[in-house]
Amino acid sequence: MQAFDLFSLEGKAAVVAGGGGVLGGAIAEGLARAGAKLVIGDLLPDMAQKAAKRITNAGGTALGVKMDAFDRSTIEACRDKAYDAYGSVDILVNAVGGNMKGATTSAEQPFFQLSPDALSKVFNLNILAGTIVPCQVFGERMKGNPDGGSIINISSMSALAPLTRIPGYSAAKAAVSNFTQWLAVHFAQEYTSKLRVNAIAPGFFLTEQNRFLMTDEKTGELTSRGKKVIDHTPMGEFGRPEDLVGVTVWLASGASRFVTGIVVPIDGGFSAYSGV
Repeated sequence: MQAFDLFSLEGKAAVVAGGGGVLGGAIAEGLARAGAKLVIGDLLPDMAQKAAKRITNAGGTALGVKMDAFDRSTIEACRDKAYDAYGSVDILVNAVGGNMKGATTSAEQPFFQLSPDALSKVFNLNILAGTIVPCQVFGERMKGNPDGGSIINISSMSALAPLTRIPGYSAAKAAVSNFTQWLAVHFAQEYTSKLRVNAIAPGFFLTEQNRFLMTDEKTGELTSRGKKVIDHTPMGEFGRPEDLVGVTVWLASGASRFVTGIVVPIDGGFSAYSGV
């Protein structure tokens, strides 16, 4: 076996929940380039189909379907379409998540006035609807795969040390990391050690959810917070969506056969730097 074959996903079927977004879409395209057949689930069907079309236009195989993280029936429908199309699901990437202004502190919105509804929505989006429920829906069938499979969750730098201003998001992502470890042990001890569960923890990537915190909406220049992030990132830049692909392919492939229950930072050195 050549070294590259360890990372091949030929013959594998992957589902990327939230694959219509910037980061989820990059991950889906990367999995396709490694040989996987894709089902892309997204709240907005048009976004899912556009992401699938980018893959098929590049010579890959992909379907785009609607998947609402807050509606379990649509997650089940996404799973069923994947099995109908490909016969199995070998890889699940849970890329649904994000923050919102209503759960973010500011001079105009102190901690004491944060909306419980907004905090609840952010927490549920990232940990319950975006991670736990898909793991239930897909994992129940994936545990029967003869060759096992790989579930990859999306944590965050804010899970390692909570970032200022985003208490709900930070708490939720810490829960994602903890749940990833719990589920890895649970599957290995109760069902099969071949179904692995890991997570990646992206550093700072500009997305629609955090752009208002990192850049000035009028000028496009970095805010003071954005400057602090860059100053604390030894590599001195924001991550690019394609920077998530290599680690995700590794965790999805046989190259990480003996890896489960870990959270891998992809952060340009942010988590390693003390600031001094």
